Amino acid sequence: MRRLLLLPISLLLLSFNAMAQQPQPLTFYYDYTVNAGKEDEFMNLIKTVGAPVRDKLMAEGVVLAWGMETPVLRYPGGTTHLIWFSVANWDGVDKVLTAMEAQLAKIAADEAKTKPAKTTAQRTREVFDMSKTRDWLSRDVVANYGPPPAAGVLPVTRYNFIKVKPGKSGEYRATWEKYNKPVFDKLVTDGVILAYGMSVEEVKTDGDFTHFVWMATANMGGLEKIAAAFAADRARRTEDERKTINDLFTDVTEPDKARSVVTRLRIFRLPASK
Repeated sequence: MRRLLLLPISLLLLSFNAMAQQPQPLTFYYDYTVNAGKEDEFMNLIKTVGAPVRDKLMAEGVVLAWGMETPVLRYPGGTTHLIWFSVANWDGVDKVLTAMEAQLAKIAADEAKTKPAKTTAQRTREVFDMSKTRDWLSRDVVANYGPPPAAGVLPVTRYNFIKVKPGKSGEYRATWEKYNKPVFDKLVTDGVILAYGMSVEEVKTDGDFTHFVWMATANMGGLEKIAAAFAADRARRTEDERKTINDLFTDVTEPDKARSVVTRLRIFRLPASK
């Protein structure tokens, strides 16, 4: 999912209060490469094809949250746009994908009657480099959520991709929860972080990473505060403690495989407050 913007995970942002009540939600990511000059048409496709489906399923309680985000740092051949939706379980994934198929079939049937200059299928082929489209399905194994962000806030998300050595996932998670989770939890309590999580691919499709940690903030300044909080946590420890923490993480991961991605949400939908 590094390629998910590869990813994010993005992670992102899952649905705060709704998802906090759901154990280990699933997030489905679509990686897209939008052709230059077709960004506005991409947004039109979202509004007319995908958004109505996801919004309806959100109103029905199937979709917990959904969004579209773009990477802050671009690179040759990299993903340009990412759409994601979060659901409670596999049944939710099936309902979303089935509804999208029905939506596309309905649009095609309507266009066969109205005969527009370009069909939605033709527009889609012009907008995307379909050879680079990539899907991901991830599951949160650890997560914490603060209150939903203020209206109009489009969060920034950082994804840290980690490759854990074979057979070391349990040790990695235990070490992470002991030394990193308390720092993240305090940042959520203090309102610095909107939400964070540790995720894995539900269906393993990539060998570049095994886990990714995502953290969502209201703005980029929040990322600096996260770094400062971890620096302060490590600084208050003894030299032996710092060495122990470093050794524990180094022993179970492949540090040279670590990568990060930062994204901005351009569309962010949560269920209406009740």
